[in-house]
Amino acid sequence: MHKPIKNIVLIGMMGTGKSTVGASLAIKTGLKLVDLDQRIVEKAGLTIPEIFREKGEASFRDMEASILDSALEEKGVVLATGGGVVLREENRRVMLDKGLVIALKAAPEEIVTRVGEDDNRPLLAGGARERIMKLLEERKHAYDFAHYMIDTTGKSVEQVTADILTHYRG
Repeated sequence: MHKPIKNIVLIGMMGTGKSTVGASLAIKTGLKLVDLDQRIVEKAGLTIPEIFREKGEASFRDMEASILDSALEEKGVVLATGGGVVLREENRRVMLDKGLVIALKAAPEEIVTRVGEDDNRPLLAGGARERIMKLLEERKHAYDFAHYMIDTTGKSVEQVTADILTHYRG
């Protein structure tokens, strides 16, 4: 009897490596990579900063929840989420029900270095370092529901991928 193919759901703050590690996992497992933010952009026909500016964060979060649910209806995906997807209880429940949830974390200084002054991150407007520190404080327990937590600080993509595959393959 074959074990059903599980989805892998990557959560964590921006800059923890979700997109990069997701791409590596997709290659290693043969699963399909789905970038949640990219799907939102495709569906909305707007960039994420434009969605925030024109429709507001609540509208963005509604779109995110809907697209999260449909993405996890697919079987055999590596889903790289946006950092704020965990803010809604229904999203946390969907992720736990439909995948192996891996929270990636990194030291604050590493996150600041990785994301820099990225103009495509609306929540960093007005000073990346200060906003990252504030978001880290606000969300310090937001990712605790994950099946596993992996610190990516100082690790290569290959090391993080190998850690995740150990959990995924049981």
